Amino acid sequence: MVYNFKVFKKCSPNGKLTLYMAKRDFVDHISYVEPIDGIVVVDEEYVRDRRVFAQVVCTFRYGREEDEVMGLSFYKELYLASEQVYPPLQKRPYELTRTQERLVRKLGQWALPFRLTLPAGSPGSVTLQPGLEEEGEPCGVHYYVKLFVGETEIDRSHRRSTVALGIRKVQFAPDKPGPQPCTVVRKDFVLSPGQLELELTLDKQLYIHGETVAVNISIRNHSNKVVKKIKASILQSVDIVLFQNGQYRNVVTGIETQDGCPLQPGANMQKVVQLRPTLGALRDRRGLALDAQLKRQETTLASTTLLLDPEQRDAFGIVVSYSVKVKLYLGALGGELSAELPFILMHPKEGRTKLIQADSEADVEMFRQDTVMHQESVEVY
Repeated sequence: MVYNFKVFKKCSPNGKLTLYMAKRDFVDHISYVEPIDGIVVVDEEYVRDRRVFAQVVCTFRYGREEDEVMGLSFYKELYLASEQVYPPLQKRPYELTRTQERLVRKLGQWALPFRLTLPAGSPGSVTLQPGLEEEGEPCGVHYYVKLFVGETEIDRSHRRSTVALGIRKVQFAPDKPGPQPCTVVRKDFVLSPGQLELELTLDKQLYIHGETVAVNISIRNHSNKVVKKIKASILQSVDIVLFQNGQYRNVVTGIETQDGCPLQPGANMQKVVQLRPTLGALRDRRGLALDAQLKRQETTLASTTLLLDPEQRDAFGIVVSYSVKVKLYLGALGGELSAELPFILMHPKEGRTKLIQADSEADVEMFRQDTVMHQESVEVY
């Protein structure tokens, strides 16, 4: 039996370096990140008396390209991992993966393996959706693997002898769900007896992209005020850690209802509201946080960012969270009462990859060099 497995391939403009990678999504397990491994095929004559390096670069754009004038730049690059691929080290400190072993046998002696490791706590891949009129590279955090020829790993690379391929650092839903979210808020009124009580409960803490969030609303009106309207919404909170005031919110979806209203003094109400957070009608909403997009792939709302220690955040990261907010309107004199519940929105874990058999065949996806221009004029997607 022959098994097929997919391989991504990209060449440098001069054709002397060719990069092969088995995948472009690498999972962040919070305490560690999956190693980034691949194969580079080098031209024997070209690399003689030269060195080839592999690096993982994290780019952080926090302002529009069109606003970069008079030397001002809203772009940072972080070199998070580096390895000399050629000449190869005498002793490799790691074992090859099954895919690497198969590619080395298939591509010959000039197929050189490499492995790069991202530090735990490095920022996740997030894109901030640009406005319809904006051009250029969108703001956000992106990663790419870079291979180049140079004397040292800090040499300025030449475009003709450089190959770069975009990758993503992603998180998947945890195995163990958390406790069922629930909160109760109460409001007292000046010169008025009794309280208004609002209780919110979600059916679970963890939701998968595309699922409907069921919000159970319980209102107990022990005051002499009248509840005239109920508003429920899902909020996306974005925290750009680099800026002290870099926090803002987007309303992803919401509903207003007067069903069961007005709620008179002494009355109670039980109500379930269904809300579905999707990108569908929000593709023109500027500043919405999305999962970083690779070429030829559809994107979704950004997943919740899980942190090992909420107090220790990478300065170049973008932290995303979600919550349900319910607000009761009591009229001009009565004011409002609101309650908020956080929840987790993520993608499910992918199924286990099939083992690579000895007689496997590679399905190679090619990438051209004339795709997306990057800061160093090297195309990464």
